[in-house]
Amino acid sequence: MRIDQFIDKTIMMSLLVALLLFCSCGGGGGDNPIIPPYPVIVIPSNLTFSVEIVGSTSNLPYGDGSGTIKIDVSATNAVSYGFRPGTGGEENNATGTFEYTYKESGTNTFTIDVLAYSSTGNSIKSSKDITIMVTATSNLVWSDEFDSGTTPDTTKWTYDLGDGCPNVCGWGNNESQYYTSRIDNVSIENGILKIKAKKENYQGYEYTSARLKTQGKFSFKYGKIEIRAKLPEGGGTWPAIWMLGSNITTVGWPACGEIDIMEHIGNDLGTIHESIHTPSSYGATVNTKTINVADASTAFHIYAVNWTSDKIEFLIDNKVYYTYNPSTKNSDTWPFNANQFIILNVAMGGNFGGSIDPNFVQGTMEIDYVRVYQ
Repeated sequence: MRIDQFIDKTIMMSLLVALLLFCSCGGGGGDNPIIPPYPVIVIPSNLTFSVEIVGSTSNLPYGDGSGTIKIDVSATNAVSYGFRPGTGGEENNATGTFEYTYKESGTNTFTIDVLAYSSTGNSIKSSKDITIMVTATSNLVWSDEFDSGTTPDTTKWTYDLGDGCPNVCGWGNNESQYYTSRIDNVSIENGILKIKAKKENYQGYEYTSARLKTQGKFSFKYGKIEIRAKLPEGGGTWPAIWMLGSNITTVGWPACGEIDIMEHIGNDLGTIHESIHTPSSYGATVNTKTINVADASTAFHIYAVNWTSDKIEFLIDNKVYYTYNPSTKNSDTWPFNANQFIILNVAMGGNFGGSIDPNFVQGTMEIDYVRVYQ
């Protein structure tokens, strides 16, 4: 190698070393900080979640009235989750499970937001709308679960007997049955009250049945009454769950007021009638609503009324279908400021039940329980 080539190569090496020293050393004698690479951002993905409405069934789609939901959520790259139930605020945890109870009474719709958070604080969100029912907190003040004995408890129930004569023959509706208290017409079997309408010759009538009532045993003013029942089939059957004012013996009907929690006609299976009778509208009352419950005669449903000082709500399976709330409340429109007693019966034919199927033999209304809350 020539000497000039050696010198040039030496100079180049020296310059390269000097440049490296300059880049790695600070002018003040201290070390310069090593610049790190750009930070990695983690974003969650694949967010999925489910909401269970506690007590929800095909018959109770909005839950059992407790107002409670349970949420399960998962996401890829998530270290924690946020839950916004639609009533303000957010709660967080790392498990992905969350339980919440709504407090607002009635049937309401809420938007639920669920968030997944990553280790770098980034998040994604998903939402669902739910409709849930919350039953107002109240106390059970009277009930019959029909869990003992073979006949109704005589401390809770009494009977209307016969054909209504001489005061109201045909019970005011041209009905065709003769009411009895025989075990043939009313019994308790396996925790179920059974009111049986039968085709038979008895006391000059072709049909027998039973009509139970709490008159003189129990009555109440304001509250919620629930009856879980399965209704009879058969053309001409007319099952009813209803109430009358306890003052009927002094003021008469309709001045006492009548609340028809449930009426059903065997000639129109699945159509439930909810009605109010007052001096302002009775008989073929305008204060009524019909609801289709296709399996009313093959499955149990909960028929209920919420009765307050200013309105009466009719419910089936905890859903409100009809509300009676007249703008003017007086003795003609609102005789519902006095106690009422409970009536359970199956009539045959009459003005409302219509023609009786000539092939009818027997029809039974089954009642699981009657409960009153205040």
